[in-house]
Amino acid sequence: MVKLRLKRFGRKQRATYRIVAIDVRSRREGRELRKVGFYDPIKNQTYLNVPAILYFLERGAQPTATVRDILKKSEVFKELCPIQIKLN
Repeated sequence: MVKLRLKRFGRKQRATYRIVAIDVRSRREGRELRKVGFYDPIKNQTYLNVPAILYFLERGAQPTATVRDILKKSEVFKELCPIQIKLN
């Protein structure tokens, strides 16, 4: 199974993260299938390769909780499912 998760980069106390598609059995710093974004929590900057993210999500990739929050803020899920059904 493939997950979309954060891969840590940067120096001590100055972490930046790449958002990567990676196999579940790989460790955090393991080899990724593809880099699909970048997140800097200090400067609050985000770069997302939306077509690549949608490609993996359509094929069953599961984002981690943190990546899911980043994708919600950038409204990627609205592009995945343009017809939204209100359940309540």
